[in-house]
Amino acid sequence: MPKKKAANSNAVTRFTDANLSENTRRAYAADMKDFRHYGGKVPASADMIVRYLAESADWCSISTLKRRLMAIRHAHIEEGYLPPTDHPKIKAILRGIKRQKGIAQRQAAPLMRRDLQKIVRHMAATPIDLRDKALLLLGFAGAFRRSELVGLNIEDLERVDEGYLVHIRRSKTDQEGRGRIVAIPKLRGRLCAVAAVERWIDTAEISHGAVFLRLTRSGKVSRHRLDAGYVSLLLKHRLRAIGIEATHYSAHSLRAGLVTEAAKAGVPAWKIRQQTGHKTDQMVARYVRDADLWNGNAAAVAGSCR
Repeated sequence: MPKKKAANSNAVTRFTDANLSENTRRAYAADMKDFRHYGGKVPASADMIVRYLAESADWCSISTLKRRLMAIRHAHIEEGYLPPTDHPKIKAILRGIKRQKGIAQRQAAPLMRRDLQKIVRHMAATPIDLRDKALLLLGFAGAFRRSELVGLNIEDLERVDEGYLVHIRRSKTDQEGRGRIVAIPKLRGRLCAVAAVERWIDTAEISHGAVFLRLTRSGKVSRHRLDAGYVSLLLKHRLRAIGIEATHYSAHSLRAGLVTEAAKAGVPAWKIRQQTGHKTDQMVARYVRDADLWNGNAAAVAGSCR
């Protein structure tokens, strides 16, 4: 735990505040509100900050994480505590997040519908297959981030005639925790996320709490929530099982796949955003642009037989 500084706290506050713009002070206040909402406090331990950064990484950019770290540092100085933000553990987790977000997510290949069908076709009725099938189909249908998926509780799934209304309590684009609702429709065939989730819930006998649970080595369902980091490993394993090189795939591939398939099918950007939670069309523009490369492709038109 950081030790109290001997320097006069009021003097420190006055001088540090003088070095901040009004916009920065406002941003720091919002950042600290988020940190405290997570359960953080001042003084904070390095381990607490590491956990906070790791969990926030799924919905915050690197620049946002760095600013929040500065806000935590400023708050410690303001209250007369030695800031723990220079701890090696914190620097290491920030480097790891930067490397992962800079490589894995940016280069994540979209999981296309045909490949998802192949994965599902090769699954059996074992508990692990039922869980993985439910997770992958729901992740694809909802274009969910991995943190949103593993963070789901039974109480977040509202069953209606058309399928599920999934209540997302907090996400990247919802820092104030207002929440959003994602509609998951019932479908015919193998790719019905609603049927897959219901079968998994029945098999695992889940009545409350986490939807996606860990399994023991013997294949029995535990009561422990699945870790977000496992989603990428799960997808890679399933892709390799059907003979697809999985290097460029990650949990983000589920989200990217839904957006890409929707764009190819001509779904309007605003409807795609309704599913993904993106705030602007620009956020989904890359997927739309990539999908559009094949529509009326010049080489295909020019080289086709007449």
